[in-house]
Amino acid sequence: MVKKQVPLTESELPVAAETLLALMHAQGEVARLREREQLFSSLLVSVNAVLWAFDWQTQQMIYVSPGYERIFGRSAGLLLADYNEWLDSIYPDDLDYAEQSLAQVLEKGAVEDREYRIIRADGEIRWLSDKCFISHQSDGVERTIVVGIAEDITEKKQLEGELQRLATTDVLTQSSNRRHFFDCAVAEFALAREGDTPMAFLLLDIDDFKMINDTYGHPEGDLVLQRIAQAGKAALRRGDLFGRIGGEEFAAVFPGCSPEMAKQIAERLQREIQRLSFTHGDKTYGVTVSQGLTNRNAEDGSLDAMFARSDAAMYQAKRQGKNQIVLA
Repeated sequence: MVKKQVPLTESELPVAAETLLALMHAQGEVARLREREQLFSSLLVSVNAVLWAFDWQTQQMIYVSPGYERIFGRSAGLLLADYNEWLDSIYPDDLDYAEQSLAQVLEKGAVEDREYRIIRADGEIRWLSDKCFISHQSDGVERTIVVGIAEDITEKKQLEGELQRLATTDVLTQSSNRRHFFDCAVAEFALAREGDTPMAFLLLDIDDFKMINDTYGHPEGDLVLQRIAQAGKAALRRGDLFGRIGGEEFAAVFPGCSPEMAKQIAERLQREIQRLSFTHGDKTYGVTVSQGLTNRNAEDGSLDAMFARSDAAMYQAKRQGKNQIVLA
């Protein structure tokens, strides 16, 4: 049986019209909300960061944006089930700092300078800048929600590292440049003086380096400098300083090193350099160096005193026939 439709009365028409308009308006709002939600989701997917929300009382992650899986390489579902997933991803050396700095948000209300490393599921290490703040909510029960944004700053950190390397490294030999070497040497001298511990300072100059450049050319001279720097790194101990401080002049600092040990290191370096062999065309040649070595004493008020003694000893080695070590 077909149900017979009853036409609206004249008095019912305005009400029906208003209802229809309200329904159309509601449908339009729903459509707009869906559009906004889609736009917001697209933005969250494209941004190189993770938006997150953490319930401090329950110690549970209650929201994490899609960027989490891309940056961390881990399952968002597992994280929402267990906050330890986040902690387990933090680089071990940075874990204490990450936890302590997060706890500071309870006192400060916001923490904006957290930087730490994470280990992705595939083993890759990434740097994060993780800013967070407190959002107090009450739905019958007072809740402390920590809201944050963790941005991937790996490329920025790599650039900073490269700029630092360029600022402190001699481009040709990849050893410390003059400024960085002496900055570090002054710091080591201050520590040695404060703790009254031994320290040695060495200057090294390549013998007849101008003749090498004039005979074989500057590219060959550059190669000699590079090989001397490599020999220095091989002969010195871990923690010793080594740098190129002039054209063909290098320097070294041996922290916590007795005079006897310092002499042994200088002699080992001398032997390493004497073993070097260079070939240019049909000619084979070697190089020698003159070294000046001194040790810190109680009268030294600054590194300058040690540098002056080493410099004088090195030039004495030159005058005495080169290819030798003079102690001062």
